[in-house]
Amino acid sequence: MRIVIAGGHGQIARQLGRLVSQDGHDVVGLIRSAEHVPDLEADGIGWQQLDLEDTSVERVTEIVRGADAVVFAAGGGADGNARRKETVDKGAAIMLADAAVAAGVRRYVMISSMGQDRIEEDSDDVFQVYLRAKRDADDHVRAQEALDWTIVQPGKLTDDVPTGTVQVGDVDYGSVTRGDVAHVLAEVLETENTIGKTFAVVAGDRPVAEAVRKL
Repeated sequence: MRIVIAGGHGQIARQLGRLVSQDGHDVVGLIRSAEHVPDLEADGIGWQQLDLEDTSVERVTEIVRGADAVVFAAGGGADGNARRKETVDKGAAIMLADAAVAAGVRRYVMISSMGQDRIEEDSDDVFQVYLRAKRDADDHVRAQEALDWTIVQPGKLTDDVPTGTVQVGDVDYGSVTRGDVAHVLAEVLETENTIGKTFAVVAGDRPVAEAVRKL
């Protein structure tokens, strides 16, 4: 399977890339900076340099054409820049979905976020801007009949050592390691039972593969 990961140098994306490449898949990470190339090459995955905030649907379509799946793992960063929540977390996710449709790539996996039930429409708080951007991107993806989509909504992300166990589905807000989210995404890419589903993921006691199979 050929998998294209948008935001390929991100912490979850790199862990996902290593997992699926070790399983024999052909992985290409989309990266904004040439400085990221050595890291991806060290991970054993391919790369394409592309600034998702300065490109077109047509260019992204060219890159993803021929892929079996695309994963949106890009983010506007943790620097408090509200504008980039709109251009990356929303705009780039929508662009990747539209490019996948144009290229005939059906499988689309999105890293989104829990907390959308607590959105404040008129708030200028950066986290609220982020949640609204994620909601709008999720809605756009779900509306695409040409996509076999799955939307994964992690809780608060941590850099703790992955446990290999999670809770998924309709769960209370909590935290989860980035490594465990990457493992969930790898399982999602290997299974069809998550197609057309949106689900949350937090730390738990069920092995990842079992948790994903039972969704």
